[in-house]
Amino acid sequence: MSVAVEGPPVGALLRTWRERRRLSQQELSNRSRVSTRHLSRVETGKAHPTPEMVMHLSDNLDVPLRDRNRLLLAAGYAPRYRDHQLDDASIAVVMDGLRRLLDAHLPYPAMLLDDYWDIVDANAAVDRLLADCAPELLEPPVNAVRVCLHPDGLVRRIANIGEWGSHLLRQVSHRAERTHDRRHHELAAEIAGYLGTPDAATPLTGPVITLEIDAGGSPLRFFSTSATLSTATDAALEGLHLETFLPADDETRRRFDQR
Repeated sequence: MSVAVEGPPVGALLRTWRERRRLSQQELSNRSRVSTRHLSRVETGKAHPTPEMVMHLSDNLDVPLRDRNRLLLAAGYAPRYRDHQLDDASIAVVMDGLRRLLDAHLPYPAMLLDDYWDIVDANAAVDRLLADCAPELLEPPVNAVRVCLHPDGLVRRIANIGEWGSHLLRQVSHRAERTHDRRHHELAAEIAGYLGTPDAATPLTGPVITLEIDAGGSPLRFFSTSATLSTATDAALEGLHLETFLPADDETRRRFDQR
């Protein structure tokens, strides 16, 4: 099926993605087993790639699903990946399963986040953690990174803001580098503005970076895990990640288990 579209040709877009990945044509050729001569002809528009070739190069360039659709459209082909709203009935069973994981994680905090760290859903333990944040930061859509580091947010209670803030900035910056999405770059710049000039690095004392929250007395200490849908074929689902927090010491576990 051929689709008429306006915009940059597919070859120019593929070259842009190759340059974003800091790969030479030879390096991409080695990865993809496509000759440098053919890659050059595709990028310059002298050869038109099949949809299979577009998908093959997208795999080797780690192109996000939404951008794979854009590449296919630029080549004159129909998109292959759907991009539903998260409340669409066709993905309801997936969303229901993820929400069950939130409840199963109680009494500890867990959040379901979209590709931009906006909170899609969260369990009751998260509500307790964010209770002292400014009301305007809790107006939907609530951005988990912003509510954590904004001066009127959770940052006022984070004892190890240097470590935790740098951890979040690395996460967002890494995703911005992968996707080259304007919103990701804007969020990374916003976080960097909140953190200011970082202090000298302090030695890490534990096996993982922890989130340490002042709770009146001994701090609550958590380490986090992040899970994604490794088999997603819907662009909206590809960006979802389940962020869960687990006690990093016995005192935190005891205090939460008693609630």
